Amino acid sequence: MKKSIHILLIDDDENLCRVLDHQLKEEGFNVKSALKGREGLAHFEKGRFDVVITDLAMPDLGGMEILREIRSKDNQTIVILITAYGTVENAVEACNMGADDYITKPFGIEQLRFVIEKALRFRELERENVSLKVQLGDRWGLETFVGQSVGLQEVYRLIQKVAPTDTTVLIQGESGTGKELVARAVHALSERKGHPFVPVDCAAIPETLIESELFGHIKGAFTGALKDRRGKFELAEGGSLFLDEIGDLKEELQAKLLRTLQERQIEKVGSDHSLPINVRIIAATNRDLALAVQKSSFRQDLYYRLAVLVIQIPPLRDRREDITELVDHFIKKYAKERKITIEKDVYRILMGYDWPGNVRELENVVERAIVLADGHIIRGRDIQEHQMRRPFQDTFREDQTLEAIEKKAIVDALRNANGNQSQAARNLGIPRHVLLYRLKKWGIG
Repeated sequence: MKKSIHILLIDDDENLCRVLDHQLKEEGFNVKSALKGREGLAHFEKGRFDVVITDLAMPDLGGMEILREIRSKDNQTIVILITAYGTVENAVEACNMGADDYITKPFGIEQLRFVIEKALRFRELERENVSLKVQLGDRWGLETFVGQSVGLQEVYRLIQKVAPTDTTVLIQGESGTGKELVARAVHALSERKGHPFVPVDCAAIPETLIESELFGHIKGAFTGALKDRRGKFELAEGGSLFLDEIGDLKEELQAKLLRTLQERQIEKVGSDHSLPINVRIIAATNRDLALAVQKSSFRQDLYYRLAVLVIQIPPLRDRREDITELVDHFIKKYAKERKITIEKDVYRILMGYDWPGNVRELENVVERAIVLADGHIIRGRDIQEHQMRRPFQDTFREDQTLEAIEKKAIVDALRNANGNQSQAARNLGIPRHVLLYRLKKWGIG
């Protein structure tokens, strides 16, 4: 496969360029090199390249200018910047302009290969994502799915895999991450899409009514039952039943739901007859159900019935790279015809906040900022409201290097995962071997 990957390497450091050219060819890539920016652009104009790797600082034409030229003609070619400076400001500016990734000097061929292969995998997932959005259109409000982060790409992949099946799905994620949106996407891409999608908020229905809401009741089953009533299972016949906040379901209802899933039949309240059902179950929760099972607050047998396939939606704080795209989207949504610009400081503030309310909270902040903005400019003061009081401290100091930020993120991820390296790598969205490489590099045991 690597032989079919064409790389354009541009670096005015002759020794480095020669070494990288040789090493990349040894890795199996097809490589073309240039020692000057303008020479590299000329090669780009004439050839077809999958990846362009260019130094940031060169005398005749720098990496930023090369990036601008490439992006003005082509959005598909992967562009990776090499920099010796490694500041957040340079990296953020490059990414905002369309760079796919960056790597700081000094680096080894193993690091560069990883960056290249990660970008290639990401681009392939991006193509699959485009295909998914074309199929779904805007029907289900896919603005919540704006973004190309690794965590969100995994959500897209799982939706595409599970949707055509009748497999029971468990969606886990914090409030505001878009669990119902994922459920609707699974239904919309399934063969059941022409049948009802029925959502039920298990936490919002009073305990005394939820059994009747789910399974229905017959006339006289209890005081106030003046006529037969169809429950949500019957209303979803042939389609999908979305059980939101399933973790809040009481133990008695958990047992009855388990029987329903096993037997594919329901029994109305007050009735001694069973009715067959043809319904796909999609459940969601913001609780850790595996932990609830350990604490005996959720039935283990029901958990395994529900968690045939689990889709974990990452919180916004774990996919900060999507914030810029989300903000742009919400500005288009709420500003209508107004031309809105954003001060540079705004993105720094947004990136430094941990977003306990996730995408829903970000949307609220952007909508309010548009209302509060003087004229057509959103400034820092327009978004620093009292509820944004939990900053992700020290993450984006302007004088901090990328390596320092990366090191802190990994240390925090390990702490949050109680030292479990595999879990920390999953939370960071990187392969475990990359985490181990970084730990060894920094001498972190």
